[in-house]
Amino acid sequence: MRPVYVVSGGVSKFTKARHDKTFQAVVKEAFEYAVADLNIDTTKFLELVDGSVASYFSDHFQRQLMSGIMAQDYLGLCPKPSHRVEGGGATGGLAFQEGWKSIASGHMDVCAVYGFETMSHVETWKGNEFIALASDVSFDFPVGGFYSGYYAMMVVRHMQEFGTTVEQMAHVSVKNHRNAYHNPYAQKRQKLTIEDVRNSTMVAWPLTRLDICVMSDGAAAVILASEEGVKRLEKAAGRTLPKIKVTGIGRGTDAMRMSDRPHKKVPLLSFEKESDYKNLKYPGIHSFRAGRSAAIQAYKHAGIKNPIAELDFVELHDAYTSSEIQTYEDLGLCRYGQGGELAVSGKTFMPGVDYGLKLKEKPICPVNPSGGLIACGHPVGATGLMQAVFALWQLQNTIGKHFKDPALQIKNAKKGLIHSHAGTGTYVTVSILEA
Repeated sequence: MRPVYVVSGGVSKFTKARHDKTFQAVVKEAFEYAVADLNIDTTKFLELVDGSVASYFSDHFQRQLMSGIMAQDYLGLCPKPSHRVEGGGATGGLAFQEGWKSIASGHMDVCAVYGFETMSHVETWKGNEFIALASDVSFDFPVGGFYSGYYAMMVVRHMQEFGTTVEQMAHVSVKNHRNAYHNPYAQKRQKLTIEDVRNSTMVAWPLTRLDICVMSDGAAAVILASEEGVKRLEKAAGRTLPKIKVTGIGRGTDAMRMSDRPHKKVPLLSFEKESDYKNLKYPGIHSFRAGRSAAIQAYKHAGIKNPIAELDFVELHDAYTSSEIQTYEDLGLCRYGQGGELAVSGKTFMPGVDYGLKLKEKPICPVNPSGGLIACGHPVGATGLMQAVFALWQLQNTIGKHFKDPALQIKNAKKGLIHSHAGTGTYVTVSILEA
């Protein structure tokens, strides 16, 4: 396999609705942002790029099949090769890894990966129905078909199994919304308290409105390149590019029906032992086996032994505050059962940001320094690529440049992780990026 680098990225503003532009034009915002950051003329870049990957979740929102090829045409990328990726909430993460494969395999030297969703075209109830089609429509859908209900059920089991509390979940919401206060691309830039989160409208106990991400319109794009591709781009740009290397990727899957998930032994990370989990029925519905599988692969690829000590930050799929806590455990930031404690410890917070909370410990590995899905928004096909863009900027030390505010820049960040998650944990991707 050839080395793969991320050389540039761009995002549109994530917002409730973009009635001013078509989905193609919103994609172009993100794409041209990425190209402009290379300091290369768009016409010249279109000569240098070998192909693309399009990422979007649902044809339903814009009532248009083949939306990817329409974006491809609008960007000026025809007739170069492209394909569309779809995998629920993990669509962006899967697309990022498809772009990685195009470069690593030698099929391309420069690949543009772009993702989008325009969810404002339908009412919220209809959007929830479309999203619920990512559950088993013959089994789960007729008895609920409501993702907040699924996640409520899963976290209730997590609470029963491990003693997780609603206050611990609320800490995640306060953290991510406060981080997003400094992110101009985020949809919800708010300063919240624990009381704000718990007193907001109850959606599916114990999940309140502020425990849950929102539907969004938005787009994101990244440019991946081989060593040869980087040389071509640098020649066109007339400068050395601050490239970031992709050092590890992993994927995992699980049964669509949660009732079909087995009770087996926990797949162990290097710092764990079987005796840690001798009485745990795994994964049950309290944990995401696909996330653990993806992490094991990515860590092996990147040579990571102790994630919370070796990673400088994590951008993970926090569609719910509960899923962030569950994912702490899947990624090995703590042992299973300790996610709630980690959420309130201070270890996953940003240094230098005032959260209005009394935190016991100093930040070690900030999680969702961008604000995550809960605060940035969740235009599904763009989300995993948004994470890649924000991770790129962290590792390039350019958060201050792009956000016009240095508060979210992690000092001397060298290694980060991005994580995408679909359904109730049916597809999960983990990718490791290093300066």
